[in-house]
Amino acid sequence: MSIFDVGGIVSALHGARDEWRDSQQRSREPGSREFPSRDALAAIVELLKGALFPMRLGPPDLRHDSEDFYVGYTLDSALNSLLIQARLELRYTARQRPRPDEDIDAQATAAVREFAAALPGIRRLLDGDVIAAFQGDPAARSVDEVLLCYPGILAMIHHRLAHQLYRLGLPLLARIAAELAHSQTGIDIHPGASIDAGFFIDHGTGVVIGETAVIGKRVRIYQAVTLGAKRFPADVDGNLQKGLPRHPVVEDDVVIYAGATILGRVTLGKGATIGGNVWITDDVPTGASVSQASLQNAPQRRRP
Repeated sequence: MSIFDVGGIVSALHGARDEWRDSQQRSREPGSREFPSRDALAAIVELLKGALFPMRLGPPDLRHDSEDFYVGYTLDSALNSLLIQARLELRYTARQRPRPDEDIDAQATAAVREFAAALPGIRRLLDGDVIAAFQGDPAARSVDEVLLCYPGILAMIHHRLAHQLYRLGLPLLARIAAELAHSQTGIDIHPGASIDAGFFIDHGTGVVIGETAVIGKRVRIYQAVTLGAKRFPADVDGNLQKGLPRHPVVEDDVVIYAGATILGRVTLGKGATIGGNVWITDDVPTGASVSQASLQNAPQRRRP
């Protein structure tokens, strides 16, 4: 006989679920799963990582002569599983505007096909990220060490995959894939952020990159850097307006040192250097060097 009132707790939890479903206008009808699974996405991303880098992130006993067979088998499994999750997301979002299941299935299939076709390009982008990390860190002994060990590269593998899902109209799957890396690395990159080739996050812990950030080529940032929003505009009803450009634009060849906070839709000009622990809410000119000392000595701008 149990010493715990499990039956009473089950009943109370049932009541709590019903209250939530009623408040969110959810159906109480029994049925299959309503939305994607975090565990399923974690397994899919692991398969995709192996397919992208089979000899380094694939199984430990893989040989070169069976590399293509492994990649094909792994991709087939990953993409079919992704298709299931894509259908779940699209059906979930269709609750507000119902449409035929065949339309949802067609959209999911097209999105996953386009995602699959993008994988060779994603691999090439990631190769550039690995090279940027190796060339930018004197402690890196090899590109293999970078791929296997660097949290910034793990975060970028997830981001390159997540950004493609985001672009294809699967933002929930994209966010789950991004948050898996966030939980492992402490690097928080929204899947909507646009990041060009040769991006390197050194150390990485505490980095935050917002949804509408745009980052150019060969950019390097360090730990605890924030590319965030300065304010959140609301509509006439007081609801936050979603999707507006509100995060920084970082042009090519910019370096941002540890602890810097850049807020709002400001532009860091090409080749600029942003020193550690500075707070920036205005544009930075091309090639400029910004430090705490330079900000303290700069004339104060009068606000209207």
